[in-house]
Amino acid sequence: MLEAPYPELTDLLEMMGEAGRRLSDIEASEGAAGNISVCFRWPAELRDLFPIVETYTLPQAVPELAGATFLVSGSGRRLREIIDEPRANIAAIVVDEGGRTGQLHISHHHRFQRVTSEFNSHLAVHSDQIRSSGTNFHAVIHAQPPYLTYLSHVPRYQDTGYLNRHLLRWQPETIVQLPEGVGYTPFKVPGSADLMAANVAALRQHRIVVWAKHGVMARSDVSVKRAADRIEYAETGAKYEYLNLMAGEAGEGLSADEIRAICAAFNIQQAIF
Repeated sequence: MLEAPYPELTDLLEMMGEAGRRLSDIEASEGAAGNISVCFRWPAELRDLFPIVETYTLPQAVPELAGATFLVSGSGRRLREIIDEPRANIAAIVVDEGGRTGQLHISHHHRFQRVTSEFNSHLAVHSDQIRSSGTNFHAVIHAQPPYLTYLSHVPRYQDTGYLNRHLLRWQPETIVQLPEGVGYTPFKVPGSADLMAANVAALRQHRIVVWAKHGVMARSDVSVKRAADRIEYAETGAKYEYLNLMAGEAGEGLSADEIRAICAAFNIQQAIF
């Protein structure tokens, strides 16, 4: 739950841009891959930046989010370009009463025909998290970090326990930042209802989830940059794991006892080690 004074619309767009640029820097959003959205529940003046308005049918009814505003990346747009031209790459949607439709706000400078095809997964996660927590802010990012995605193609990493014990052993910070670990969902067709349902369920238990053979989704109720940080922490662990595979698994990483000692020192509650 964010407290007043709330971030301005321009601040949120800037943070979305900074998150998108960082994801590009770590090669987690090749081309137009990846998408990003935030949901907030305080008043905002949209028409100065997004003067074109039309009615939009939401992927699912979300009556509990009536009046909420979404900022969401456009389909086919590059996350790295949001920072330079947010109005060309982002749309705003205000949910109507009843939650079946919203008012879609776009700029005269927009360079997309529709919002991201993964908006069904974004909307479902926002709705589920806000309904359960009552927060007034929530951010979601889908990206395709190469090391995490590669490991999801390797059979032995297609197990949540094995994946986490091997990702979280390389840096002391990782268990502190990801105490619930990284979730895992078997492959589902991108944009499908199956992926949406599996993703919502996994993100109830974790703050970042691997979509097998596709990428990841991360969430935060603090800031969009915090969601991007979670992707970077998990991807760094996957990079160490990949390097260790390439070196013939010469490294041992932190032991379970060492990780438990870290958790005791920082009062971290976890159930992985």
